[in-house]
Amino acid sequence: MRASSRLLTSLALIFALVAVIAGQAGRRPGVSQERTRLLNIYAARMDNSEAVITAKDVSFYDDGLEQKVQSLTRDPSPARIVLLVDNSLSLRADVPKLAQLAREFVYEIYEDDQILIVGYDEQAEIVSDWTDDSQKIEASLSGLRKRGQPLLFDALTAILEDALLPLGASHRKRAIVLIGDGLDRGSKTKFKDALAALQSADIAVYALQIPDRTGGAYRRDTPKPSVVVQKLAEETGGRILPLDDPRASAKSICDELRKHRYLLSYSSSIVSYLDARRLLVLGSEGITVRAKTVEPAK
Repeated sequence: MRASSRLLTSLALIFALVAVIAGQAGRRPGVSQERTRLLNIYAARMDNSEAVITAKDVSFYDDGLEQKVQSLTRDPSPARIVLLVDNSLSLRADVPKLAQLAREFVYEIYEDDQILIVGYDEQAEIVSDWTDDSQKIEASLSGLRKRGQPLLFDALTAILEDALLPLGASHRKRAIVLIGDGLDRGSKTKFKDALAALQSADIAVYALQIPDRTGGAYRRDTPKPSVVVQKLAEETGGRILPLDDPRASAKSICDELRKHRYLLSYSSSIVSYLDARRLLVLGSEGITVRAKTVEPAK
């Protein structure tokens, strides 16, 4: 009887060990079992109605899998907007033109919005620190000057790390307005890395696109300037706006950030977070939506 009891105990231990090993073998690293995520999106009705858009009006896909949209909430909070101005020597725009483009935003921002103006060539330098004071911004624009080569990708990284990320979770509505043609000559940062960093931080990029000084010339190690601008805007949930009417473009961006930005909350079901994932937001009939198109690998 004792031998039989010892045999049964041994068999039970073996089965328990096999079950543990099987359970561990079945676990996939980097897989999330139902976690709630937030995504900044643009949403508006095509008929210009101000009626609030709800979770029932949108569909969301993460890595090709439809996810449950838990809530869609309009975000009326103040925006933090970086005006990133290419002031390199060969840009096809003079200093007065660059100042005019930046100046229009001063008079279109909403209450409690703030602007940071950064000019870049080989270095990214603050022209005007965070403020909503129109007089301070006007006075600072005299600091714009043209010199050197454009290191756009390094400038984007510097802005993200030194100006936007330090704002923390209390300011989710953060945007960059690029005033330039998208040319980069010599950045240490690769374009794909700069874009991925912006997507990870969920920062929308808008652009007032100045004509390409290269005439669309082939670039060996980086996309053409026009492609850089297009990808920065479209893949972060921003857009490109007309250069010929800067006042209307500035108003459109500021209106969008205050009136048409929403926070989408969704439950992610078994989605790997170690690999980059394609994101897709669709609006129901009569509703336009935009959001970043990729969640980069963690």
